[in-house]
Amino acid sequence: MSRVFIALSFLMGLVVLSSNYLVQFPVKYYGLQDILTYGAFTYPIAFLITDLANRSYGKQIARKIVYFGFVVGISFTLFFSTNFSDLISVRIAIGSGTAFIIAQLLDVQVFDQLRQKKWYVAPLTSSLIGSTVDTFLFFSISFYGTGIPWVTLSLGDLVVKMFVALIMLIPFRLLLGTLKAA
Repeated sequence: MSRVFIALSFLMGLVVLSSNYLVQFPVKYYGLQDILTYGAFTYPIAFLITDLANRSYGKQIARKIVYFGFVVGISFTLFFSTNFSDLISVRIAIGSGTAFIIAQLLDVQVFDQLRQKKWYVAPLTSSLIGSTVDTFLFFSISFYGTGIPWVTLSLGDLVVKMFVALIMLIPFRLLLGTLKAA
């Protein structure tokens, strides 16, 4: 399980890093620039990773992956994509870390409480709750008072995250047997 743990933890860090970078770029097609960023498409993968670990190995291992992914993701974010002379960039790093750790640990707990339900209830419910908490924490910490339309961006991102959470049920179901066998 140590190889799987390291792989999932590294993937978690990579998702956080890429999402923190991509959230800085609004989708500039179809008039979506005030309601959607590219980070909305990558971040829900973090919930997939947490939920797979939780279902396959239990909440203690899932929490360790969250902590490890947090350290890796935030370290990479601070090192590679934070411009310390730009207040918004620093706020993105703080907002990301705060929202990530709270939302992911909430996801682990909610998933664990629902694990005995039908296979899709726990990952879908925990991802939707975690995504909602993460989105509003992240956008309010990162962009409140900056002139960036953070409320509409957060709502747009949340809609996409919810859609992606539904889609993530497919790889969740497919990868579940693979992880248990690994």
